[in-house]
Amino acid sequence: ACPDNTSFLFEAGDEKAVDEAFTRADHVTKLDLVINRVSAAPMEPRSAVADYDPSNDRLTLYCGVQNPHSMRRIMAQQYLKVPETKLRLVSPDMGGAFGMRASPYPELALVLHAARTLARPVRWTIDRSEAFIADDQARDNRTTGELALSKDGTFLALRVRTVVSMGAYVSMGGAGPATMNIGGLAGVYRTPAIKVSVRGVMTNTPSTSAYRGAGRPEASYTIERLIDAAARELKIDRADLRRRNTISANEMPFKTGLVFTYDCGAFEQNMDLALDAIDYLSYANRAAESEARGMLRGFGLANVIERAAALGEETAEIRFDPSGGVTLLMGTHSHGQGHETVFKQLLSGKLGLELEDIRYVQGDTDLVAHGFGTFGSRSSGLGGAALERAADKVIEKCRFIVAHTLEADTTDIEYDAGVFTVAGTDRRTTLMDAAQLAYSAAKLPPGMEPGLHERAAFVPTGATFPNGCHVCEVEIDPDDGSIRVIRYIVVDDVGTVMNPLLLKGQIHGGIAQGVGQILMEDIAWDPDSAQQLSGSFMDYCMPRASDFPLFDVLSNPVPTALNPLGIKGAGEAGTVGAMPCLMNAIVDALGQRGIHH
Repeated sequence: ACPDNTSFLFEAGDEKAVDEAFTRADHVTKLDLVINRVSAAPMEPRSAVADYDPSNDRLTLYCGVQNPHSMRRIMAQQYLKVPETKLRLVSPDMGGAFGMRASPYPELALVLHAARTLARPVRWTIDRSEAFIADDQARDNRTTGELALSKDGTFLALRVRTVVSMGAYVSMGGAGPATMNIGGLAGVYRTPAIKVSVRGVMTNTPSTSAYRGAGRPEASYTIERLIDAAARELKIDRADLRRRNTISANEMPFKTGLVFTYDCGAFEQNMDLALDAIDYLSYANRAAESEARGMLRGFGLANVIERAAALGEETAEIRFDPSGGVTLLMGTHSHGQGHETVFKQLLSGKLGLELEDIRYVQGDTDLVAHGFGTFGSRSSGLGGAALERAADKVIEKCRFIVAHTLEADTTDIEYDAGVFTVAGTDRRTTLMDAAQLAYSAAKLPPGMEPGLHERAAFVPTGATFPNGCHVCEVEIDPDDGSIRVIRYIVVDDVGTVMNPLLLKGQIHGGIAQGVGQILMEDIAWDPDSAQQLSGSFMDYCMPRASDFPLFDVLSNPVPTALNPLGIKGAGEAGTVGAMPCLMNAIVDALGQRGIHH
């Protein structure tokens, strides 16, 4: 029970140091910020099919989820009260998830119960209007942020108080989205003292849960809006104010004033590259040209950082069959990101295989032994690291087979892209030949078990920190208030880039969701009846291609040492930067009419 409507109170930071800094500050910028409530609205609505096999007393659930193994455990242990072996969960690729599909919705338990009761398959699909009220919704918080500065613009302290709507019931995500990523409030800056309090409150609305970014966009929005407001109040160029306070590359690793310790990054270089790409020095000329046409032009800038790949282990398994066919089984889960392409590319390059010869398997708890799932920009770094380790195990076993076959010492066997060579000779053989020999017991080294199937798990020792700089320009028509995004450029450091096209697709999609929230997406209710008004795409406005310019995405990778591939993560980077960047541009444009917030 929550008699005062408070679900939780979370606090972090050094309150005493913050209070002292505010006392001696020459200037304090304060903003009241609203991050509205939105729906994930994936292309593919939720659905499920349950089937019961009475001969084995076993259920199979087909559904789209981000975390098949965790979901099976919840369904089996908490809902059905049966061992996990009694339930198989199959989750194929699907049209979008964004955090919304990480919760165990009641419909999943109900179709299982109905299938077992009726001893026949049961199918359920939510329609779009139902989804608008039954899916977990997202964001919905009110924040008061205060930034204390010295007269030269040095950041002294940050104080943030946030109230988050949890809905009528706490979702599986619980307080996570509101509290896990508050460290992002520090941004890429040296602010020495930070204090934050987050209060979760119960409201007569649907539950809120994780949505692309899960607290990261809200944190970046808060600090980047405050910096722009402070720059205007102190009459300091917005880029210059950021530059004075940005953590330099030679200060790494850097312990921020709140929670996070950054391992690496070139934050100022990100901003320089972005400003050069958009020709910031000539912006005044473009603003004057817009003014001559009666339009208000605004410039937006946001330096952002986020925590990624922080939770849970990840697994990969490589299975060769006797004919040399390869099956790759990943514990992560793709719902539109293109895992099957990236992981096949990684395995192909490592083992010298053709992409079309690799069969990719995910999301089936009967086939994939274990996996943590896909969320928090973790798949490429953690899943890729597990795959790298599994491939190394394959290579090492094949090295012994090749050494035995070629009558050489294992230390003399060199390997490169699918080919083993005896050092200093022209004697060589392929990994595929060795894989087929692995199933011929008589040809193997004494004591070696036949077969070639290797599995590996990777457990992160710490989070990675993708970062970047977003810049954009907008025009506002003062006659009707319409906003047009004219230019949008991103410089991102997501660590090692595995597939540039898929990376850009991830960034583009994230920007679209951030821009959509700022410009048009909104869950709305009638204040008198509490009836939800935005219950279809007729009333909940989704962005379209015509709402965007062409995006320019540039990379400035600084590989992390926290996983073997140097990957930081990219799935949420676009959204984290888009919200503050676009709003800063809009406010900048409206400032010409005296509107500064």
